[in-house]
Amino acid sequence: MSDVLDLLPPGDRLARPDLAEQALEGLVFASAYRKTEPMHCRAPVADIVSERDDRIDQLLHGEIFDVLDRANGRAWGRARRDGVVGWVVLDSLSSGAPLATRRVAAVDAALPLNALVVETAEGLAEADLQPVGDFERDLVAVAERLLGRPHELGARSSISTDCSGLVQQALLACGLPGPRRADAQAELGRAVQADGLQRGDIVVWPAPMGDHDWTGHSGLMIDGERVIHSTGSKGGVVIETLAEVDARCVAEGFASAVFRRL
Repeated sequence: MSDVLDLLPPGDRLARPDLAEQALEGLVFASAYRKTEPMHCRAPVADIVSERDDRIDQLLHGEIFDVLDRANGRAWGRARRDGVVGWVVLDSLSSGAPLATRRVAAVDAALPLNALVVETAEGLAEADLQPVGDFERDLVAVAERLLGRPHELGARSSISTDCSGLVQQALLACGLPGPRRADAQAELGRAVQADGLQRGDIVVWPAPMGDHDWTGHSGLMIDGERVIHSTGSKGGVVIETLAEVDARCVAEGFASAVFRRL
């Protein structure tokens, strides 16, 4: 039992004391269990919010959201692409889980980077799309195309993004596993030392324990000395030296940086 549950952080289990998804019956306690209903995002971007109405994630167009409950015009469920559990406005969802054949590869298209489409979508040009499975190769090159995009907590698109959202979108564009949170990104690949950093290495400053939905600050190394990241202190996606970001994060109470290579 514990091995199964350890795959999902507690906040990503589709379970409450009164209701849990049927797949968790016998694994977690709930008053009732129910099958999920697959739906997909029909808006360009839709916020996923917590019980406190804080934005904790987003759905991109075409991404699947497995719905377990509905209340007050919202759906409670889990984002299938990155596993985050929360509430989404029902009007931003449509029934079913169509299999996407193409993804948005442009950063200035009518739909955001990494949005999914079955064939085409209104306002998209052929040049905006790539077949699913045709991925980019350079994480940093993807992130650099988002320079100047605004920083917003809980956002994860080419419209606006937080730090882990920027790293996630670069990973997804390159066909790599794209966990949503910084702590999970710090488990990708293998550990590397600060004196041997290369382009595309992931850097994460783990967050102090506390009552918040974020788990650290993450970015991508451009080379051995510079990092591209999305930061509230600078208002968006910027390039800074690793030394200045490290000094700021440590001063704010974050743990020492962790470096990972895919």
